[in-house]
Amino acid sequence: MKELVEAIARALVDHPDDVQLKAVEGSQVTVLELRVHPEDLGKVIGRQGRTAKAIRTLLGAAGMKLHKRFTLEILED
Repeated sequence: MKELVEAIARALVDHPDDVQLKAVEGSQVTVLELRVHPEDLGKVIGRQGRTAKAIRTLLGAAGMKLHKRFTLEILED
């Protein structure tokens, strides 16, 4: 799952080397923390959050297949 989000994020941004993804395992849910270059933050979020929502939808659908819950946190430094 981590590889999926990382591949999507790297394809969207201008600075793919600055994409960092960290998985924090919890008892109920796995939180994926995404950090990108500050200039690329808008590209990952998208207009009115549409891109971020689409990535979260993919995470939800793939998580259903694995019987796990995933959430995406987009962090800014």
